[in-house]
Amino acid sequence: MFSLFNKKKEKNTDSLPQQHSNSSDWSFLNTDIHSHFIPGIDDGAQTIEDSLNMIRAMKDMGFKSLVTTPHIKFDHYPNTTETIQNGLAQLHRALIENHIDMPIRAAAEYYIDDHFMQLLDSEPLLTIQKNEVLVELSFMFEPMNFYNTLFKIQTKGYKPILAHPERYTFYHDKKEVYEEIRDRGVMLQLNTIALTGYYGKPVKDIAEYLLEKKLYDYCGSDMHHMRHADQLKKVLDSRVLHTLQRYPFKNAALQIA
Repeated sequence: MFSLFNKKKEKNTDSLPQQHSNSSDWSFLNTDIHSHFIPGIDDGAQTIEDSLNMIRAMKDMGFKSLVTTPHIKFDHYPNTTETIQNGLAQLHRALIENHIDMPIRAAAEYYIDDHFMQLLDSEPLLTIQKNEVLVELSFMFEPMNFYNTLFKIQTKGYKPILAHPERYTFYHDKKEVYEEIRDRGVMLQLNTIALTGYYGKPVKDIAEYLLEKKLYDYCGSDMHHMRHADQLKKVLDSRVLHTLQRYPFKNAALQIA
């Protein structure tokens, strides 16, 4: 299909055949920028034990630091800067008490809706770094006036990162939209486990396409639970790992104090 991925593709593409690497971990990324580790505030970790188990798994796989990004989605997860920072403080205490050395700070994954537009006008947003803000769309419906929304985000001084663009199926038959979005100054973030087929073959194919076209800027786990950790490990045992190791993701430049 695409040159980076089509070798022996007829042999069980979703099983990600073994590759041979001297460094089969995620240390080349340094920092994961998309996860749901704060317990009990969204669809990620539900208990502090969940949080610690996932963070231990990230550490074991070579990550050096984390930016956790709880949902802010008013109808489902009406989080605020206060609830997120309070949850982060609880998580920091638990990491210290359990002797887990993993620098972690919090941003948010903002769902673009009317509530988000109000936040944009009323308070500072939680950012991945500097002015970079992680946003997501509905998985069901193509957004109306999306480019106008992106422009408003930018006029407020932020640089948007679009989470998991490969999962928005309404763009799958309009691949030119991905380049248009990026040309408008938006960065794209790969959900790494999309490459295992976890979200289905069409999503996997688009992830490969965007990777081949070098349209991604960041790579993220979007980890919600230990099943996602298992999928991240699966990528480490796959042929695609070498491609990811050579890709110029911006993750490695992040510094998490």
